[in-house]
Amino acid sequence: MKNKKQDKEEVKNDSKSIEEKINADKVTKPAFDYVVNLFKAKLPTSIIYHNLLHTQRCLERFEEINDYEKLDVTEEQLAIIALIFANTGYTQSYKTVGSDSVSIAEEYLKENDFKKDSIKAISQCIECIHALSVPKTKLENIVTDAYNFRVADKNFDEYSDLIRRERLLHNKEDFTDDQWFQNQINYLTDRHVFYSTYALKNWQKRKQKNLTKLLKSKRKDKENEKKEKRKARYKQKYKNESPERGVQTLYRVALRNHIKLSDIADTKANILLSVNAIIISLVLANLISKLSDPNNRFLIIPTIIFVIFAIISMIMSIAATRPNVTRREFDKEDIKENKVNLIFFGNFHHMELNKYKETIRGLLENKEDVYDTLTMDLYYLGVVLDQKYKLLRYTYIVFMAGMIISVLAFTLAFIYRDIFTL
Repeated sequence: MKNKKQDKEEVKNDSKSIEEKINADKVTKPAFDYVVNLFKAKLPTSIIYHNLLHTQRCLERFEEINDYEKLDVTEEQLAIIALIFANTGYTQSYKTVGSDSVSIAEEYLKENDFKKDSIKAISQCIECIHALSVPKTKLENIVTDAYNFRVADKNFDEYSDLIRRERLLHNKEDFTDDQWFQNQINYLTDRHVFYSTYALKNWQKRKQKNLTKLLKSKRKDKENEKKEKRKARYKQKYKNESPERGVQTLYRVALRNHIKLSDIADTKANILLSVNAIIISLVLANLISKLSDPNNRFLIIPTIIFVIFAIISMIMSIAATRPNVTRREFDKEDIKENKVNLIFFGNFHHMELNKYKETIRGLLENKEDVYDTLTMDLYYLGVVLDQKYKLLRYTYIVFMAGMIISVLAFTLAFIYRDIFTL
C-alpha cells in the first residue's frame, strides 16, 4: 500500500518524465515554449484555474493514461500539442475558449508547416476537450480524459472552488453554495463521461466518490439552510412575543452608563482636590514662611488670593464627591400606587425586612410596576448626576479663574511693589 510520500514521489517522477519528453522533442518543445510566452504576455491574472499549471497537470495525466494506452510516437506528439494549446483561448475570451484555442493552435501549426492531417487531428482534439464535438478516436478519447482529470482527482473540491471563482470574475456568475453544488452534480452526472479504457478502469471510482461527496455537501447545505431559516423564524417569533428583552437591555445600558458617568465625575473632582491640596501644601511650606520678611510683604495679597481660590476649589470638589442621596417620605398608599422607588436604599433602609420582602414580591407580580420602579431609579440617578456635573463644572471655572487672577495678582505685585506692600 502506497503512502503519501510515495504518491508525491510518483507525481514528481511523472512530471519529470513528461517534461523531459517535451524538452527532448523537436516538435513539442517549440510549441510548449510558444504557449508559455503567450500566457506570460496575454493570459489575465484572473484565470486562476485554466492556466499553465493546469496545462502541466493535464500533460502529467496524459502520461499516466498513455502508459497504459500506448499511442504511437506521432499520435503522442499530437496529443501533447493539443493539450498544450487547449487553454490558449483564455487569452482571448472566456466565452469562446474552444473556438479561440483551435484558431490559435491552427495558426501556430500552419506557420510551422504541420501537415493538414495533423492540424485537423489536433483541432478535433481541442474541440472535444471543450465539448464542441464528441470524441471518436482513441487519440481524442485520451486527450479529453486527460484534460478533465479533475473530476477524478482527490483535490476536486479545491479545483472546483478555483473554477467557481474564475467564473465569477469573468462571467459574473455569483453562485450560491447550493447552486454551485447542483451545477457540479449536473456536470458529473449529465455532461461528463470517461472515454479511454484506462480512465474507465482507474478513475471512474474516484469520480463516483467525488460525486457522492458533492451530494452529501448539498444535503448538508440544505439542512443548514433549513436550520438557519428555522432559527430566524423562532428568533422573530420570540422577538415579537418577548419585546421586554429590548426593554431590559435599555434599562441595563442606561443605568450602567449613568453609574459610569458618576464615577467619571468623582474621578475629576478627586483630581482637582489633589491638585489644590498640593498647591496649598507648597504655599504653606515655602511661601508663607518668607512673608514675614519686610522685603516680601508685597506678596501677601497675591498669596491670600491664591490660597482663597485654592480652598474654595477644594471645598467645591469635596461637595461634588459628597454622597447626595435623594430621600422622600412615603406611606402605604404611595407603595400601592407605585410612587416609591423600592430598589433605592434611601427609601427602604428604615423598613423592616419582612415588610420589605412582602412589598418586593407584590412589585414583581406586575411587570409594569417593575418598569415604573426602574424608570424612577434611572430618573433620580439622573437628577443626582446633573447636580454633581453642574457643581463640578462650577468648580473647574473657579479653579481656572483663581489661577488666572492669582497669576495677574503676582505679576502686578512685582510691578507695583509699593502699592501691594502692607
